[in-house]
Amino acid sequence: MASNRRDGMTYAPSGPSRPVVSPGDFVFAAAHLDHGHIYGQCNGLIEAGAELRWVYDPDPAKVDAFVARYPGTRVARALDEVLDDPDVRLLAAAAVPSERCDLGIRVLEAGKDYFTDKAPLTTLEQLSRARDAVDRTGRKYLAYYSERIHTESGVRAGELIQDGAIGRVVQVLGLGPHRLNAASRPDWFFDKARYGGILLDLGSHQAEQFLHYAGAHDAEVLSARSENLGHPDLPGIDDFGEASLRADNGASNYFRVDWFTPDGLPTWGDGRTIILGTDGYIEMRKYIDLARHDDGDHLYLVDHAGVQHHALAGQVGYPFFGQLVLDSLERTERAMTQAHAFKAVELCLLAQQVADGHARP
Repeated sequence: MASNRRDGMTYAPSGPSRPVVSPGDFVFAAAHLDHGHIYGQCNGLIEAGAELRWVYDPDPAKVDAFVARYPGTRVARALDEVLDDPDVRLLAAAAVPSERCDLGIRVLEAGKDYFTDKAPLTTLEQLSRARDAVDRTGRKYLAYYSERIHTESGVRAGELIQDGAIGRVVQVLGLGPHRLNAASRPDWFFDKARYGGILLDLGSHQAEQFLHYAGAHDAEVLSARSENLGHPDLPGIDDFGEASLRADNGASNYFRVDWFTPDGLPTWGDGRTIILGTDGYIEMRKYIDLARHDDGDHLYLVDHAGVQHHALAGQVGYPFFGQLVLDSLERTERAMTQAHAFKAVELCLLAQQVADGHARP
């Protein structure tokens, strides 16, 4: 499956090789290839020096496409063949969203770490079971929140905030439009019980970024909405969603996600994030800088000294993946804490409940 800038389901970033381990020191496997994000997950791990040994999926066509991309990968006849390999330390997967939790618990109970596509699960009941499994096994259950960890502008923004470039973060504004490409989507994509809702599917990126950039550990949902406004022929999806959050440290967040990207845009979505601080602000134009640059990863910084434009493509890299490899080996939390990974999805689950007409939590 080739990466396609016009199709978010096949878009898989790649970067330079920056190994943090020697060959063979970190072995991982891939399974359940239901979303193309698995290629981005694997690219990042391989670039960090990890060895991709196994692949498993019940669909031979998905496996053939995967092996064509990663020649030499062993094809497992069943998931147990992967989980029984004592050298495998981590399983990367992009299963149907409603099936991610059960798969993850099985992986954890087999003594492996789990790196799943976002959203990592689809119900609060699943979240409770996943937390219990982490506590019981001591293994990691982390998610591929790619709009921060796999964009160089997203990485640099975090570094700038950490260095105090804009002071204390006051508000994070996130815009996550995506192109629908309905004809290329699988059946589960149009079944809300299976994908969880737009505030979970696309919104999980936004909630995760908010917590990270604001330095927050928790937040409350102030308002949320999701509707199908333009696709009456596809009643199983909501094509527009928005939510407002307030963090435990006082920072606020508004995000909007939608499936209304017009055909004229050269990429799959015009993802943007604006972070307001007490001493300046940052704007990220992650995938395109409209009518000026067709490439992505543009960051604008405004502070008391002036205005800066940073063209970051190929300049920063993706340190998350090397940190994840080391975390798995050393049982640390450099890349992402477990609490953070679960809190981001919890907020989206609560927001989706509000949007669906349930009582505000």
